[in-house]
Amino acid sequence: MNRPVAIVTGASAGIGEATARRLAAEGFHVVLGARRLDLLEAIADEIGGTALALDVTDADSVAAFLAAVPDQVRVLVNNAGGARGLERVDQADEDNWRWMWETNVLGTLRITKGLLPALIASGDGHVVTVTSVAAVEAYDNGSGYTSAKHAQSALHRTLRGELLGQPVRFTEVLPGMVETDFSLNRFEGDADRADAVYRGLTPLTADDVADVIAFAVTRPSHVNLDRIDLKPRDQAAAARIHRAG
Repeated sequence: MNRPVAIVTGASAGIGEATARRLAAEGFHVVLGARRLDLLEAIADEIGGTALALDVTDADSVAAFLAAVPDQVRVLVNNAGGARGLERVDQADEDNWRWMWETNVLGTLRITKGLLPALIASGDGHVVTVTSVAAVEAYDNGSGYTSAKHAQSALHRTLRGELLGQPVRFTEVLPGMVETDFSLNRFEGDADRADAVYRGLTPLTADDVADVIAFAVTRPSHVNLDRIDLKPRDQAAAARIHRAG
């Protein structure tokens, strides 16, 4: 394979899909991983990539995915994640917490741990982890998600120090409000509730985040963009938002 290989998890929609398309345009052969293989295959066909089924919460699925990816991996984009529910701590749903920690934290651990040897062996590896403004802020009713994103961020930042001196870079991308199916999933398909999240403002798009990821991985190999925060103009913090009208 002549093109450098980039792996994108959670690539069937939203930020993951946009990132896969953008990295393909930058000259990468993209391996797309997600649970919805039919969507992945359609995207992969369009961009000349490879679609592989992946459920980051399932160790066997991760093992099968890792066994199928090419050896020459240069970029990993940890994008698989998500939120479920929006409840106070005293009303927390433990199943939702468990899913969020499995997906955002242990899923990132499984994939990154499995691919680090290949990334280092490439001589110019790069791990991009998409966390969230929730990785640095706590907000009411969001403790399950914010705690998981804080932990995911700590995992990523720890690797930056542990592998200092190795030929691999680490970039954390922390988006604010991005209009994807994130809120629809969080609210179990309640479209009205999901739409209300973005009402009265212009949120980021998946393409906006993909642009930032592509910029980071195409810098010269001695340049490490450690952390990139991006929000819509109308958002100053997780819970500080200006809405028109």
